[in-house]
Amino acid sequence: MRSVDTLFFRMRHVAKSLALAVSMSFVLACATIGPPQPPSLDLPQPPSDLRASRKGDRVTLTWTVPTITTDRATVRSLGPTMVCRGLAELNACNTPVSEVAAPAGQSTNSSGGKAQVSYADSLPPGMESDDPTAFATYAVQVLNREHRSAGLSNQVRVSLVRTLAPPRDFRAQTTKQGVVLSWTGEPVSVPPTNLEYVYRVYRRAEGSTEQALVGEVRAALGPDFSMTDANIEWEKTYAYRAEAVTKIQRPDKPRQEIEGEDTPELSLLAHDVFPPTVPGELQAVFSGPGQKPFIDLVWAPVMDADLAGYNVYRREEGTTPVKVNAELVKTPAFRDEHVTGGKKYLYSVTAVDVRGNESATSEEASESVP
Repeated sequence: MRSVDTLFFRMRHVAKSLALAVSMSFVLACATIGPPQPPSLDLPQPPSDLRASRKGDRVTLTWTVPTITTDRATVRSLGPTMVCRGLAELNACNTPVSEVAAPAGQSTNSSGGKAQVSYADSLPPGMESDDPTAFATYAVQVLNREHRSAGLSNQVRVSLVRTLAPPRDFRAQTTKQGVVLSWTGEPVSVPPTNLEYVYRVYRRAEGSTEQALVGEVRAALGPDFSMTDANIEWEKTYAYRAEAVTKIQRPDKPRQEIEGEDTPELSLLAHDVFPPTVPGELQAVFSGPGQKPFIDLVWAPVMDADLAGYNVYRREEGTTPVKVNAELVKTPAFRDEHVTGGKKYLYSVTAVDVRGNESATSEEASESVP
């Protein structure tokens, strides 16, 4: 009987041991994550949205600050960014033209979007060309804090065509026709093939940032240039600027324009002190016998856009003209019913604009009352 009890005890012990082994194996299997992963190299993902714009000899580059690494981790710390420039496609940034410091701990802007960085590069003297196919290539290389990188950003091309110097002696003057703008420029007798040089003038109303194109003229017509801005409103202040623009017109490419440097802005109050055109062809005709005496006046209409009306003046020989209308006459005709028989009257007419500027008097017309 003892042998049976002993056998039964041993079998229970073996069963417990097996259950414990299976349980430990399950726990160990659940705790196993996989093979160990290498640490992140913390190499910032190269920017892919590098953009470039040129004005004069300044090239402005803009790109987005990287926020992730090449292995999809969050960038912990950025180093400087190298700005690279060459005359052909770039394979590496061997000789950077500049170094841009890392943002001060900011990878996003105030609105939550990714932060943008801008850098302005000045083209070296002599790099500009009359060859419309000449270009410079730019890229940036973002480094980590160990000054290592994952390579260059996307590459952008910038035309190297020459731009003219900004206009000299830029002036603005109000006239009856509008604001006359004049300057001295660089004459170009024969532009290089596929290139055209022009001057452009822009206008900005006081208190506004909107720039309106006044017009453009070819530089080949220099050295003295002028244009009239007739699309103004009197009694407003305007700011004017001028620039030279190089147009690239190659048959195998869309037209491209490179803007030169601006002149300083000129501010001008468009103050109207200019009277309307003097009325002409004035005639005076007596009413004829058998009627209440009066003298009818007619004249050619003044076509000024800001005309408000006319004044009529009358005098007798040896006297000074006196205005006979109480209010402005709106049409080029007037009837004078305050005449006396046996007298001779001399009439003249003036034009008045909406700002009260009055023209000189017309030539006189005379008529006698029997």
